[in-house]
Amino acid sequence: MRPSSTPFASAPPTVRPFSSSGPVAGSESSNFRPTPPGAPSTLTPFSAVGPSPPSRFIDPSVPSPSVKSVPPSGVPYQRFPTPPFPSAAQTPPNRAPPVGQPPFQPPASHVSVPPPSFRPQTQVPPVPMGSLPQNANFPEPPSDPSLSGPRPNFQPPFPGYPSKQPAVSQAPSPFSAQQGSFMAPPAPPSPFPIQQVSYGPPPPVANNLGYQSRDQMQHPGSAPPIGGVQSLTEDFSSLSVASMPGSIEPGLDYRTLPRPLDGDEVPSSFLEMYPMNCDPRYLRLSTSAIPNSQSLVSRWHLPLGAVVCPLAEAPEGEEVPVINFASTGIIRCRRCRTYVNPYVTFTDAGRKWRCNICSLLNDVPGEYFANLDATGRRVDLDQRPELIKGSVEFVASTEYMVRPPMPPLYFFLIDVSISAVRSGMIGVVAQTIRSCLDELPGFPRTQIGFITYDSTIHFYNMKSSLTQPQMMVVSDLDDIFVPLPDDLLVNLSESRNVVETFLDSLPSMFQDNVNVESAFGSALKAAFLVMSQLGGKLLIFQNSLPSLGVGRLKLRGDDLRVYGTDKEHILRIPEDPFYKQMAADLTKYQIGVNVYAFSDKYTDIASLGTLAKYTGGQVYYYPSFQSDIHGEKLRHELARDLTRETAWEAVMRIRCGKGIRFSSYHGNFMLRSTDLLALPAVDCDKAYAMQLSLEETLLTTQTVYFQVALLYTASCGERRIRVHTAAAPVVTDLGEMYRQADTGAIVSLFCRLAIEKTLTSKLEDARNSLQLRIVKALREYRNLYAVQHRLGARLIYPESLKFLCLYGLALSKSVPLKGGYADAQLDERCAAGFTMMALPVKKLLKLLYPSLTRIDEYLLKPSAPADDFKNIMKRLPLVAESLDSRGLYIYDDGFRFVIWFGRMLSPDIAKNLLGPDFAAELSRVSLTEQDNEMSRRLMKILKKLRESDPSYYQLPYLVRQDGWYHWLCRLDNANTPTSPAKLMIYRSSLLNVVNSSAPADESSPGVKTTTGKKGFARLGLLSMVVASISCLDVGQRQKTLKTGSA
Repeated sequence: MRPSSTPFASAPPTVRPFSSSGPVAGSESSNFRPTPPGAPSTLTPFSAVGPSPPSRFIDPSVPSPSVKSVPPSGVPYQRFPTPPFPSAAQTPPNRAPPVGQPPFQPPASHVSVPPPSFRPQTQVPPVPMGSLPQNANFPEPPSDPSLSGPRPNFQPPFPGYPSKQPAVSQAPSPFSAQQGSFMAPPAPPSPFPIQQVSYGPPPPVANNLGYQSRDQMQHPGSAPPIGGVQSLTEDFSSLSVASMPGSIEPGLDYRTLPRPLDGDEVPSSFLEMYPMNCDPRYLRLSTSAIPNSQSLVSRWHLPLGAVVCPLAEAPEGEEVPVINFASTGIIRCRRCRTYVNPYVTFTDAGRKWRCNICSLLNDVPGEYFANLDATGRRVDLDQRPELIKGSVEFVASTEYMVRPPMPPLYFFLIDVSISAVRSGMIGVVAQTIRSCLDELPGFPRTQIGFITYDSTIHFYNMKSSLTQPQMMVVSDLDDIFVPLPDDLLVNLSESRNVVETFLDSLPSMFQDNVNVESAFGSALKAAFLVMSQLGGKLLIFQNSLPSLGVGRLKLRGDDLRVYGTDKEHILRIPEDPFYKQMAADLTKYQIGVNVYAFSDKYTDIASLGTLAKYTGGQVYYYPSFQSDIHGEKLRHELARDLTRETAWEAVMRIRCGKGIRFSSYHGNFMLRSTDLLALPAVDCDKAYAMQLSLEETLLTTQTVYFQVALLYTASCGERRIRVHTAAAPVVTDLGEMYRQADTGAIVSLFCRLAIEKTLTSKLEDARNSLQLRIVKALREYRNLYAVQHRLGARLIYPESLKFLCLYGLALSKSVPLKGGYADAQLDERCAAGFTMMALPVKKLLKLLYPSLTRIDEYLLKPSAPADDFKNIMKRLPLVAESLDSRGLYIYDDGFRFVIWFGRMLSPDIAKNLLGPDFAAELSRVSLTEQDNEMSRRLMKILKKLRESDPSYYQLPYLVRQDGWYHWLCRLDNANTPTSPAKLMIYRSSLLNVVNSSAPADESSPGVKTTTGKKGFARLGLLSMVVASISCLDVGQRQKTLKTGSA
């Protein structure tokens, strides 16, 4: 029989969430409070734990925490519900229940009907519930009486796995019992407006869910360490989502679960309180309520920081105003160098102004003077955008220039080995560059140049006096030199004809090349020598593993014994220090790098991507590139890279008020000093995250201010400073911090922290750190109200964080973090990590929870008004029940389209959209516009979806209902066993209950369901939280119960 869970737990010293420099956000403070008179004796499933020792997040010298287990001698055991309200005299045992025993497998004739002795029989008398905390959320009680919960016993083994499992038992629980630890009275009333949440009233009593972590033994490394988080697991497994006493039904109505169908949601109360703040598209705080003390920070558990996208695209009519102070000079604080902004105050009849960051009183220059009215406002306030708008751009004077502004420079480094020729990459690249020549920023100052390479390096003289370019070949790879250094970079407007001639002849120039070698490192050094005088943007097109000269790389990652060990992370960092040193040199000379990688073989993206990471660039990855299939995607993304507005020679600093500072920075950049980010080239598609720490024990101010300043050279040749200013209140209430949290900013910080942790630790450690911090945060919030509102074994969460578990679990299943060796190729995992480190918040959230839309009804309408498009673009939940076998659906994660054809979709629709190939295998069919109205409508829909976010181009993948499962498994590189059922899986969503290769209709008789390799039990501790809170969509409820699967 399962013993009672430990009600008062403290965290083990060996389990630590990931952290960066500065204070550890995952530490907790003591939770002992005196007993309020008359309080009922209730079980507090969670209590705060002792502080964790600080650790640097990116320090590879700090070993990863490890917890070892000892095998048990086990027999199948029974699990009975823990009494939710034990007596005060009841002492928790020192030993945790056995975990990891193989599931009991009864004879086939007894699988569907377990004996009564294995069913929970304990019923608990009802306990009256008090009023619920405002802004707290509870899952609704089920409206469908057929909903059933998973049965803890008699679970047959997963298909394709042996029934005999390795025996695993646990070490004694490191959580010690403490006496008298329970929750405090309610916090003082909040100054923020309270949002009412209309959730149904909960039943009076809740019993435990009874989820088992049986996949911990079947998939080692997929769940948190047993000994380290066992008590947290027990705590969450004892929580309920409003089932009735004595029932084995979990009471989870999946139709009422919160889902981000409206996409990214920015907290509105923050904007209303400070209307002069910059728009959240530029700066978002993880919580808009800043804690006043270190003790609050230690109980926050989530990342405390900000996400900055300084050049985010603004809607038409909301452009950032440009201000030129001319002879006056830019108005700045003489001590902290803060730029004048809406939150400075003017005194002494307008002759002085007080800095909002450091409170210093500054003199107002005579040219900037204006009288004050009776309210203390400047009379010219309406004519001063810098005093009423949170985002402005100042034209910088010569004092902000180290050298005269350089012209925009685009340099192309192109692999012309045999693999690049055969893939068609060279032709697509040459055509795209030629088509964009008129749109390159900076005309008529723009400079351009080219180098191609295989086993030798080819330079091109494009002097304007020539009629065609001259090629010069350098074969000495050890001692690189630049022939004709003055003629390899040319002014595009002057040498336009020579450049066009070169691009027209480039594909045919190497069409017969059979050279398989790649001297990439030497070619990179040559490009650096050519560009070092001016700086600019270097675009690299690499199609094979560098094999000659400096920087040559070797095949790695094929030794399976490395995976799951402490040496696993070495595969995800550069093999050769040459690349990191080159990145530092490139940044020093203001050269930004974008890497375009094409190959069906290993090319070591971990090493090549380092060039983009430290120069403010990005990585584009096209595995198995073929020009006839992927050419349009490359064309669009390269064209956007060349034509979007770019800030050159940039540096960025973010200032904040007294008592706080930004302690760590995360993204693609080089940190020049403690708080100065070097960005040789930055654009609207780049975002940066940073963590905040308190320098003082107690903040005495009521408001904290933040100011982001980006100093850069515009393509027109002006030196400019873009400034974003925001204010946030300082609070003493932990509940207010949670209520004012911004899920998007928190998930963005979590994403960057977790990906960085994979560079110093195992994937398992990164996932566990993410899960543990989310669990601690939810437990801390629940502890604020558990006794006050007599919640018993109920789990609650604030309205602001209702999607946090969903996004957290999706992040754990994303390409950079999911699974192990078999779940993603090494290059694919590294490329996805580089991409997600730079994504803005909105784009990242869409990748984690994609959109699903039904379109067949719209296509069948005889005439569709323009406003109908908005109606059909209504997103559907990512659940199997959203799919109709008679429908046509579009799945969009921002990087690809999946067009899903139902098995019973009308043949006329398929024929109109696909032409004569409508009955063929869809993986061999390309979607092109047909000569009919229905096809034109579909292409119009895809075009509008792409225009809504043009940063990446979504290629359409066609999937038929009978084959969608295998297609997604190939896309995900998942070795998943097949079994019949009907749940749809989305790689980026939380539907990771893998069931079927041939989805069946709702009415199909005899359908059996078993959870596959990626069942939610594999997801460990966080899946329990998600299931408890309401963020995991579980379909096939009754059928799943009958087969005894989790």
